[in-house]
Order: sequence, then C-alpha cells, then structure tokens
Amino acid sequence: MPSKAHSGDADKNAAPPLPEPLRIPVADSHTHLDMQSGTVEEGLAKAASVGVTTVVQVGCDVNGSRWAAETAAAHANVHAAVALHPNEAPRIVHGDPDGWSRQGARRPGGDAALDEALAEIDRLAALPQVKGVGETGLDFFRTGPEGVAAQERSFRAHIEIAKRHGKALVIHDRDAHADVLRVLKEEGAPERTVFHCYSGDAEMAEVCARAGYFMSFSGNVTFKNAQNLRDALAVAPLELVLVETDAPFLTPAPYRGRPNAPYLVPVTVRAMAAVRGTDEDTLATAVAANTARAFGY
Repeated sequence: MPSKAHSGDADKNAAPPLPEPLRIPVADSHTHLDMQSGTVEEGLAKAASVGVTTVVQVGCDVNGSRWAAETAAAHANVHAAVALHPNEAPRIVHGDPDGWSRQGARRPGGDAALDEALAEIDRLAALPQVKGVGETGLDFFRTGPEGVAAQERSFRAHIEIAKRHGKALVIHDRDAHADVLRVLKEEGAPERTVFHCYSGDAEMAEVCARAGYFMSFSGNVTFKNAQNLRDALAVAPLELVLVETDAPFLTPAPYRGRPNAPYLVPVTVRAMAAVRGTDEDTLATAVAANTARAFGY
C-alpha cells in the first residue's frame, strides 16, 4: 500500500473527474489533442458525454498543423486551425533543430526556411476542414528581443493568409498586448479574429469589443490571482465571448496542475457564468453560437 505522500502525488497527476454535463452543448474553441493522453476518439467521446460536442484542434508548427488538418478531416466534430506558434518563427529563422523540422534533418534556418514553413501553412489553410489560422501572434515571455522581428514577420504573414482564405485568425498574445493590437491595426484584422486564452484586462477587453474581436476564456479565469481576467470577462459583450481549454494546459480550479482536456469545459463555463451573474444555460447558448460564428462552421 503506497504511503500517503505517494498517494497524494498520484492524485495530483490524475485526470480530474467528469463534471456534471451541460444541458446546452458547447465547443472547446482551442485545444491540443495531440498533446493529451489517450486516443482522439476517447477524448472526443469523453467530452461529448458532458456536452462538449465540438473542438477546434490547433496546430503550433508545420507537423502539428498537418496533424490538425488530418484529424479534422477524419472527425466531423473536429475543426482545425493551422499556424506557426509565435515562438516557432524565431526557432525556424535561427535554424533550431527543435523547430518545425524536428522530425527531419536539421535545416539551416534564415528567412528562406521561414518562407518555406509559411508556404505550407498557406497550403493547409486552403483546406475546407481548416477553419482558422492560428495560433499566431506575439509572445514576449518566452522569446527575447532577438526573436521579435521573426515573430512579427510571421504574424503579419498569418494575417494575410487568414484574410486571403477567409478563415478566422487565432491569436496568441503573451506579454505583448500593445504590439499585437498595433500589428492588427496596421495590417487590417480579418473579419473574424479570436484572442485565444484572453490575457488582457478590462480596458483591453473594451478595445477588443470595439474592434469586434472575439475573446476566448480558458481555465485560468478560475485562478485566484486572475482577477484581471474576471474583470475583462465581466465587461466583454456576451456575443464576443468563447470558452476553451488550451488543454493539456490551464486546467481550471479546483484541478489546477492536473491534466486538462476538453471534457473539463463545463467547469470553466460555470465559473464564467458566475462572473457574469447569469445562468450556465444562457452562457452556454451564447458561446456555442459565438464559436460557430467565429470559425464559420
């Protein structure tokens, strides 16, 4: 019999229990099934059992984007988004072997390598099962000043790809709010733009609302230290609010630190409804319609 310490450690790594099912089905607007345990079929069935009947599978590099497109083609309730993550662009430019070519030979890097990767994202974005271009944007948390130019060049290219193919733009914005908004204004945002894992404050939410940008909230809206996110959610127009897991990351409280998956969306939906002072059915109805409108499915 394991000691209490070992048992507690196991509990911290265990998958959280199934939440009470939602009465109104919703979509997980941003997930990474390829980073989660179990098969895709198992994950989708578990999610559907609690009312999460649709997911948007998001690619972060060329190989992941190909996988997202293939998975969406094989499952009617999966839609794909394809892109180079903001942190991926500097890796490609600098010839990092841990970049998008990790399954092949090391590439020399440079602008030509980034152009090659972007051309593949462009090809994938044309596929009918691909509903979004993302996650793209800027991340000044993990990439230092030497990577800013590559990130911004990649971001601008993704905006152009999204507009040309008529797909939603899915934005990753970490410690880069002002610059993300600046680039969107300079390039002209696509008709449908989604701030994935919204991380701004209430003031930024008002800026996004005026621009018509969707704001997708994840499990971190439940964290004790995330009052800024709850303040933003409180002022965001209901017709622009989405919900996501970003699984396997950002598992909502009280399961923070344990593996996340689409089946935990109901936990976040209920927390969001409480923040807005509404019932879960009203919120679920809105986010389901908003997600379908944002991604055009």
